[in-house]
Amino acid sequence: MTRFIHDQFAKQYLTELLTPYGQVETSQDVISEVRQIDVLFTPASPSPDRIESLGLLGRMAAYSTYALFEPFRNPVDKGEIRSCIGKLFDFHADLERQAKRNNTRINEDELPYLWILTPTASVDILESFTDTLDAENWGQGIYFLKKGLKTVIVVIHQLPSIPETLFLRVLGRGRGQRQAVEELEALANNNPFFEDIIKLVHDLITLLSARNRKEQDIDQDDRELIMKLSEMYQQLLEEIKQEGRQEGEQKGRQEGEQKGRQEGELLGINRGIQTERRAMVESILQVRFGEIDSQLATIIDQVIAMTREEFTPMLLQLSREELLVKFTP
Repeated sequence: MTRFIHDQFAKQYLTELLTPYGQVETSQDVISEVRQIDVLFTPASPSPDRIESLGLLGRMAAYSTYALFEPFRNPVDKGEIRSCIGKLFDFHADLERQAKRNNTRINEDELPYLWILTPTASVDILESFTDTLDAENWGQGIYFLKKGLKTVIVVIHQLPSIPETLFLRVLGRGRGQRQAVEELEALANNNPFFEDIIKLVHDLITLLSARNRKEQDIDQDDRELIMKLSEMYQQLLEEIKQEGRQEGEQKGRQEGEQKGRQEGELLGINRGIQTERRAMVESILQVRFGEIDSQLATIIDQVIAMTREEFTPMLLQLSREELLVKFTP
């Protein structure tokens, strides 16, 4: 279950970060068989404007004509590496078939690179697959396979804790991930561009908390991450409530009545809570079903009328059809 949660989070997270700089496709099918690339990024231009703001992640995304990202929650094993490389080669073959149909040729330098993101990697894994550690140009934790394989293993916990690696370290686990989440929150406080990213990170607590209720053997890394995200979530909720109080006080002053101030404050707080609940419900539905179609959209108002404790497990456990039946008169 943790693997699924991390996959969905990582896809949404990378999509949110990279969309301003080009086209992002998730779960991209490859033709040879039913296998999917987690994230396929196509830069909008050879050097997208401001992509350097994403640090090392932006550099990876713009390194070749396309970029394939395969993020792993747990340390990648040899079979998973081979599977990822297989998908890359299938994608290369598809590009070459398209070029042949169009009577063109694919330049070797135009073929995409694969970036395998893993929290840790054993010495055996690195010695079995990697060729060089280009610390001079890329820093610690970036391992290139032979040039013709066009594959790089990124060991997230070996990355230095500097701003340039922040967006990659958020995809790690344990203490390193918690530290990165704190850094990301601080960054978002001064940059509205990252507000949606923070909201996405907050939504992760909902999915992990639901798993915690269903599985008593949740690992220590997830438990500690839930605690950290819970603190951040409560802080966000307090900010929403404070905004509601300020809105209510302003309305009260304008009307000049104590009753108006109290009612306005309550209205503002409730409005903020409803907005927060709606964002959470929409995020869970998107994670589970890929999109919110017209039918699912009709049940959202009914769902957010419930408490978070009531609707969270229901949204995670019921199928799309069961949800529609439950909320359709």
